[in-house]
Amino acid sequence: MVDGVTPVYNGSCHCGQVRFRLTAIIDQKRICNCSICHKRGALIFRVDENQLELLTPLEDLQLYTWGTKTARDYFCKSCGILPFRRPRHNTAEETDAGIPEFVGWAVNLRCLDGFDPSDLPVRHIDGLALPLP
Repeated sequence: MVDGVTPVYNGSCHCGQVRFRLTAIIDQKRICNCSICHKRGALIFRVDENQLELLTPLEDLQLYTWGTKTARDYFCKSCGILPFRRPRHNTAEETDAGIPEFVGWAVNLRCLDGFDPSDLPVRHIDGLALPLP
């Protein structure tokens, strides 16, 4: 927090057709080694549902799903950038193991206007080890 106020960031895709606002204290970046995250190169930060305000309706974005078909990757239809996504749901085994379900958004930090994520601590995610259907 800065002076007791949670920072607010504006974000967009490359061409600006997809816009959003993020209210969060960004304290890390997630780097995942699964095939899609590795190839995309996004730096992800997870936030609760109410911390991301969509200024562009989801219907105006391209949706991509793969694997378990529960993750929702949203891309700009014009420039192809992924500004945010919905992470996948837990498998039955993960739920049985007591892993809590994440309900929220994964924001691509590289899409935040004027934000430099280079000095943030990294949380490595072993997405290659996640179970597939």
